[in-house]
Amino acid sequence: MLNPRFMLIASLLVETGLLGTPLCNRRPDASPAASQGTGLPDAGAPSTPEASIPWPKQDLPPLATLEGPAVQAAQAALQEVLKRFPKESEGQCAFSAKALEVVIGQEAGWYFVRINRRVDRCPGFGSGVTGLETDWFELYAVSPEGKLERYPYQP
Repeated sequence: MLNPRFMLIASLLVETGLLGTPLCNRRPDASPAASQGTGLPDAGAPSTPEASIPWPKQDLPPLATLEGPAVQAAQAALQEVLKRFPKESEGQCAFSAKALEVVIGQEAGWYFVRINRRVDRCPGFGSGVTGLETDWFELYAVSPEGKLERYPYQP
């Protein structure tokens, strides 16, 4: 026989909508606090009228699904590339993360991260960049322990 307290809690969860629909599949405007008028802020609603975030109305197709260590490996390699750019070019699209593409692979427990330069993503095709700089990449290996090593060549 089920515990009556459990039944009460379960029925309350079903009534409020917390049980039955996974939180990750809910629309931001469908939160129980918003629908019950409790006065609590709705985490999915814009905090100011000027905020115009186009919140999705349905499940999003993922760009990629990666393991946490793969994301950390990519972030470490991306930061290494960004810090190697000339300081006087800081703030220019061609020398920012916007102009970079990250490709991640794994073999024998190691993550391999290739950073491709994509200045074609910048308005005006990256001012201050020559055509020879468009076919550019760096390759990094990240050990199972998290140690970052750059492939020994100069792009």
